[in-house]
Amino acid sequence: MKREFSRRSFLSTLTSATGGIVFTESMVGASSYLASQNGYGVNMEMSWQVGIGRRKITPKTSVWLAGYGTQRIAYGKIHDLFVKVLAFRSHTGKRIVMATTDNQGMSKTVYEKIFSEVHRQFDLERSEFMLTFSHNHSGPCLQDDLVDYYPSDETQRRLVSEYSEWMKDQVVEAIGEALQNWQQATLFKGEGKCTFAVNRRDNVESEVPQLLEEGKSLEGAVDHYVPVMAIKGERGNLIGVLFGYACHPTTLSINTWSGDFPGFAQINLEASHPGTAAMFFNACGGDQNPIPRRTVQLCKKYGQQLSDAVELVLDGPMEQISSDIRSAFQYVPLAYQELITEEKLVPIANGKDKLHARWANRMLKNIRDGAVFQESYDYPVQAWMFGSELLLLGIGGEAVVDYSLRFKKEFDQQTTWVCGYTNEMVAYIPSRRVWEEGGYEGGPHIDEYGHPAWRWAGDIEDRVSEAVHQIVRQVQ
Repeated sequence: MKREFSRRSFLSTLTSATGGIVFTESMVGASSYLASQNGYGVNMEMSWQVGIGRRKITPKTSVWLAGYGTQRIAYGKIHDLFVKVLAFRSHTGKRIVMATTDNQGMSKTVYEKIFSEVHRQFDLERSEFMLTFSHNHSGPCLQDDLVDYYPSDETQRRLVSEYSEWMKDQVVEAIGEALQNWQQATLFKGEGKCTFAVNRRDNVESEVPQLLEEGKSLEGAVDHYVPVMAIKGERGNLIGVLFGYACHPTTLSINTWSGDFPGFAQINLEASHPGTAAMFFNACGGDQNPIPRRTVQLCKKYGQQLSDAVELVLDGPMEQISSDIRSAFQYVPLAYQELITEEKLVPIANGKDKLHARWANRMLKNIRDGAVFQESYDYPVQAWMFGSELLLLGIGGEAVVDYSLRFKKEFDQQTTWVCGYTNEMVAYIPSRRVWEEGGYEGGPHIDEYGHPAWRWAGDIEDRVSEAVHQIVRQVQ
């Protein structure tokens, strides 16, 4: 009779045969990878294994579109939405996984559900998994994200919950696909430039087209760099490209599914390089908008400008990334300036502003049910070090552009990229400058994200920076 061994039973047998030394799947996978590299004489210090996975996540039900705070029912699609996954394995066998999605935002609820499955099924630690979302406003609402933003009824809440569960499964399946399809690869990095993002705090949107036409400079901080990672297969063919940009994907506000300008950019790159997976991450674009906007023509134009910037980098000299990975993750408590009180909530709950009335009534119910609110929120920060050449930071929420500009200066021993909109939506994350200026990104508006407070404490940038420095020390 032919005996069949599962991978688990094989590992158990191997453990018994070696006097109790415990073997894991990652150890066996790593050792076979190392042996194959040695056997072929490949430069192990520069050789990676990469896995790629993807799934469509375009809704099949009438779940509402996310963003803008109104009821928006999609009547069709411009193009599909995706989750795309890049899994990296270094010559030592260490793995990290990045999932990019065309979603508007991931709540803590959704992130924790996805990570729980990722940890259970693939034995990845929190520092080894990075979940990003483009902040696309032409994607669907997700469970517990901006719950007070929308005038949802019970039917819509059920549809959102069902879609979120299905989407979670697609993300996990795409990760599984990536981890089951390793291929030998080399990694390269470079940076380009694209200039359509505008600091929306310091420019009047209606005035921008005329200023641009007159060749006048716009105001405010921007980060127009386009980070690009090229993943090449054994024959030198491009199999993947990861790129980023600091800007809200809010060119469109029509009721159709699309990935906005990042979606068009990815489509362009995959059309130009058949067989390649193009993946986008949003940098620190919390205070950046594509201006002018609101037409499909402009959306395609910005997508073309971004993909053209990536192509210029791919066509030029790029630096190779050595095969080593170090990862770190930390939660940092971001203090609230002032917690809500029943006394202050009552007039808001009875007010005419429906969004804030929904929030206030929900908070009042929590208070009357005996809820005790924390005085801070645990904010996720993450660091990946690729060799000695590239530091990738992942920070939660809608971080303003100051964070990217600051960290790239402070960690200039290597190339540093800062990925905002990572793991959790959280709220706007202002720098000290933006906090002092106030306004939508810096003022008392985190209640809209469901927090039991109106504003972060003024030391928010110090807290984020200290935590980022701590995790960077762990990976350098």
